[in-house]
Amino acid sequence: MTLSFDAALSAKSSAVAQAVGLIGVPFGLAASVPGTCLGPAAARIVGLAEALSGLGHEVVDRGDLAPVRSHSRTSRDISRLGNHAEAVSHWVEAIHDETLAALTEGQRPLIIGGDHSVSMGSVSAVARHAARDGKRVAVLWIDAHPDFNTPQSSPSGNMHGMSLAFLAGDEDLAEIMRGRAFPAILPTDISVIGARSIDQEEQEAIAAAGVRCHDMRAVDEHGIRYLVEDVLGSIDPTTTHLHVSFDLDVVDPALAPGVGTPVPGGLNYREAHYIMELLHDSGLVGSLDVVELNPMRDIQGQTASLMVDLVGSLFGKAITLRSRQPVGLSRAA
Repeated sequence: MTLSFDAALSAKSSAVAQAVGLIGVPFGLAASVPGTCLGPAAARIVGLAEALSGLGHEVVDRGDLAPVRSHSRTSRDISRLGNHAEAVSHWVEAIHDETLAALTEGQRPLIIGGDHSVSMGSVSAVARHAARDGKRVAVLWIDAHPDFNTPQSSPSGNMHGMSLAFLAGDEDLAEIMRGRAFPAILPTDISVIGARSIDQEEQEAIAAAGVRCHDMRAVDEHGIRYLVEDVLGSIDPTTTHLHVSFDLDVVDPALAPGVGTPVPGGLNYREAHYIMELLHDSGLVGSLDVVELNPMRDIQGQTASLMVDLVGSLFGKAITLRSRQPVGLSRAA
């Protein structure tokens, strides 16, 4: 079933607001540049939890994770999958378990990375939890990079660039979970906004899989509102859980210097906020991760503060008090 964007808005649940389950993931070995492991600490220092509380949300701070080695794992070597694959595997398992626990306890998970391998654990948990309720998962990937490389196609071997391929069910990358299968995300349920750095084989894989990829040219040609409506208008909230994964490198590095892999020509301040405001207005977001904050490359906490502001917009921060208006174009299949 496909709803118009207006219909999706009207289907917003009237249930009591969920508590926000805040999970920090101080892990950065899946990236090439050190420093993203400090992201959760920086987010806490600039007042992420306090900002959400100030918006009226109950925040359950679940602390920062540390992986626990599982003795039930097989001894099969997975180093061929990418750099630091064993460490990635242990962290993905820890992230998965904590995210699943937050969902099971009725919280809306907000996971703060850490590099983008964080999403392997968060989204796999969301998919497992949604399947219990008979739902599928749609993923909105807001990123300068679509992260759809595989061990065979990746030029660098850095596993933060393989996260979306893992979630879409790449057979080799499935070994990261060491036999703990989860429902793969259908490529047609994946949308990317803001991409502007895509490897050649990655381009071909995205097109072949049917992933909806709105690159920066699409942003220039159509505008943020059109693209977000295109994504949200295809989601039926009665059957689908929406997970949003926001990589801070989608924002132009002049505004967000504190990231590991900056790419010129990114979203401006208002475009980034408008995405988050539209997501809030939709009422569809069931879980969120924000990744790739690198305090070692930041300038006076500029990117960390921007992150708090962006998360605030998704959780209801507004410039003025206004009635919630369904925005825009009606989309029906």
